[in-house]
Amino acid sequence: FHEFYSLRINALQKIEPHEGHKILADWQEQGIITRVATQNVDGLHQKAGSEHVDELHGSIRIVRCHSCNSPATIEAFQRMENCECGGKLRPNVVLFGEMLPEIPWINAMHNIQKADLVIVIGTSLEVYPVNQLPTETRGKTVYINLDISNNAKGFDLILQGKAKEVLMEVNDRFKSSP
Repeated sequence: FHEFYSLRINALQKIEPHEGHKILADWQEQGIITRVATQNVDGLHQKAGSEHVDELHGSIRIVRCHSCNSPATIEAFQRMENCECGGKLRPNVVLFGEMLPEIPWINAMHNIQKADLVIVIGTSLEVYPVNQLPTETRGKTVYINLDISNNAKGFDLILQGKAKEVLMEVNDRFKSSP
């Protein structure tokens, strides 16, 4: 567990948000979208400039004690230190069998229920319960993914392709429309 997450944390130091992340941040700044709910734990939406992000599966950039939930540093985790309470440190990500973080889940549910448009990007729609969120909106739904899931049948619009490329094309069309 420690080796796996240490490698991911170290690799993440070298990764920058791609153009798709930046487009979403720009759309948020312009008021085109109001919120990002993500299953990703990498923090790239925030690094790209998005301010209102609900991390439904937590964040690998935050470390806490597994026993008492006290915050800790990434460096302490990487040095395999224990918490002051004696508990083991871990990244603040949702592991199999754990509950999703309550506040991001409530925020995502609330915002999806009142949304005019929900854009679902880069997911297989296989992971429960997050895969149920698009069904909670009364607004229009768009699904963008390279591989189109059988679970995407209820979407109003399906765009097949890589997230970055599809978002760049949509963004270019926004810019060229009067």
